[in-house]
Amino acid sequence: MGTLLLLLLAVAGALLAGAAPVSAHAALTGSDPAQGAVVDKAPVQVSLTFSEKVALSDGSVRVLDPSGKRVDTGKASNLSGTTYGVKLHSGLPDGTFTVSYQVVSADSHPVAGAFTFSIGAPSTTSVSLSGQTAGGGVVGGLYGFGRYVSYAGFILMVGGGAFVLACWQRGAAVRAVQRLVVSGWVALTSATLALLLLRGSYTGSGKVGDIFDLTLLGQVLQTKAGAALVSRLLLLAAAALFIAVLFGAYVKRDAENAAADAGGEGADGETEKSGPDADRAAEKKDLTFGLAIGGTVVAAGLAASWAMAEHASTGIQAGLAMPVDVLHLLAVALWLGGLTTLLVALYRAPSIEAAAVHRFSRVAFASVVALTVTGLYQSWRQVGSWSALTDTTYGQLLLVKVGLVAVLVGIAWISRRWTTQLPETPEATATAAVTAEATDATDTPDTPGRNETADAEEKQRAEVAAGASPAVGASSMAAASHGSDASDASGKGSDDAGDSRRAAQLARQRAAVATARQKRIRDADPLRSGLRRSVLAEAGVAVVLLAVTTALTSTEPGRTEEAAKAVTASASQRSGPLSLTVPFDTGGQDGKGTARLTLDPARVGGNEMHVFVTRPNGKAFDVPEVKVAFTLDAKDIGPLPVVPDRIATGHWTASGVQIPMAGDWKITVTVRTSDIDQATVNKNAKIG
Repeated sequence: MGTLLLLLLAVAGALLAGAAPVSAHAALTGSDPAQGAVVDKAPVQVSLTFSEKVALSDGSVRVLDPSGKRVDTGKASNLSGTTYGVKLHSGLPDGTFTVSYQVVSADSHPVAGAFTFSIGAPSTTSVSLSGQTAGGGVVGGLYGFGRYVSYAGFILMVGGGAFVLACWQRGAAVRAVQRLVVSGWVALTSATLALLLLRGSYTGSGKVGDIFDLTLLGQVLQTKAGAALVSRLLLLAAAALFIAVLFGAYVKRDAENAAADAGGEGADGETEKSGPDADRAAEKKDLTFGLAIGGTVVAAGLAASWAMAEHASTGIQAGLAMPVDVLHLLAVALWLGGLTTLLVALYRAPSIEAAAVHRFSRVAFASVVALTVTGLYQSWRQVGSWSALTDTTYGQLLLVKVGLVAVLVGIAWISRRWTTQLPETPEATATAAVTAEATDATDTPDTPGRNETADAEEKQRAEVAAGASPAVGASSMAAASHGSDASDASGKGSDDAGDSRRAAQLARQRAAVATARQKRIRDADPLRSGLRRSVLAEAGVAVVLLAVTTALTSTEPGRTEEAAKAVTASASQRSGPLSLTVPFDTGGQDGKGTARLTLDPARVGGNEMHVFVTRPNGKAFDVPEVKVAFTLDAKDIGPLPVVPDRIATGHWTASGVQIPMAGDWKITVTVRTSDIDQATVNKNAKIG
């Protein structure tokens, strides 16, 4: 089983490794100057507009001249809404400038990128635009793995504790269950500390050496993500107290009640529940209620530490999305964490009552219903359209997640069939089998002392088969054997210390034999074996599902990705090269004709222009001069004159025609047919 779990974790790690670097959750939707724009004079500042609010720090936005020297004044500021800007130094030379930005989106994920604009005319630049990514590299991989471990720890701790309290209170005394829940707490605490240290480098330089930079750590503590991680650590301290009570005072109180019940059993076999016994039962009930309330508050708080800093905290209906996200995480923990605890109980616990399995089946069903409702809402909120399910990375991962959930529910249905076949008291069968075997082994005559020892052994084996702790069984056997040996010694009138040691050794051997026999009987139970296999299959799918879910939380939501694509497409939309037909009439002899202008690619930046002048009969018209000018009245730009060169009869061309920004441009074409005859015609066209 351990090897299989390690293999599943390795598969999950491979999935997570393929998800890096993290996709941006805020997209750059505009800038001034625009990407690739050529402006006449140096701007006072550079502004960037994102699809959602972002967090800035020193150096978040940098502007570099052609030689790579910074020309911005320093810290960027929020100009309005989702638009941010940084001031530029005065007296900037002509050439191509590079704008590099690295910010943190509202859902705590880093966003990085770069673009260029030119003053006067484009030039060569020494600045490279490659490597402008965030959240990748070694630090990004470690951060992604830490996120996975934190989710897994939360599920094991919360789901395991809930399984014990709601379904199997006797499981609080099972060592394997205790280790599982404590391991969840340790994993979540360790991962949270690691994420806190990695956060500064993850959203900044991405260097391993910056992980232990205390200055970066101080900056992280002032952010929303840092506050969420610190809150999680404080809640984990309360969770440690909960675990200590659950597996300490609670187990002790349960043992005291069991001892009191055994001591209060009358001759008729009935247990009397009055006086101190009733008080102890009431105290245990109150303790259970207190643990349930306290555990729910702590678990909800831990879930909120994710909801307040990630997808649910930004976008539409954030006020409703955050509590829905908390409920979603709690449902995941109850289902998958309880499933893991059941798997551990089936493999490691001496026995588990069928009633506990039935109770968990009901809890799991309620969790699946909650997951379905909250998952549908979250999908609508993050995807937004049917096309985003197939055209975006988030939608594709969501479809994979839905498929895995469907597989998991199918396997759970098989497990439920096994559960319905379990008898209410499965231990009775094992007890009868062990008792019969013990009776057969003690049918031969023996001394009274040996018969008493055999009876004690038989009783011990029955107790172990019924779910008693092996440690308790060993102690009772040792006591019985010691009592019988002492009785023999009293009858003989002499004994030595060696008899006591042999009796203790014999008791340990008998306890080991009884435990092994009980394990064989437990493993041979076809119902328990079938349930164990189906639950193991569920756990395997759950590990992969958790990996996909972790990758999903690190991926840009489909709604945001489609909005960014729409803005980008709108900014660069064109239907191929621009073509305009401009009829003209200079009024003189042979003054009529047509000028056909083409602009390729008709977008912001450099373009190639051709002008073909023809007579009314369609033949090339050899005119002495053609001039073109571009004007953007909305931005008070232009006219920007272009004087094409004549390369053939009726064919004029110009290369490197700069369009500084997208918009509805007025194109003015002037054709001169003689020394005194010319015509000017205006046409409007959308460029960029």
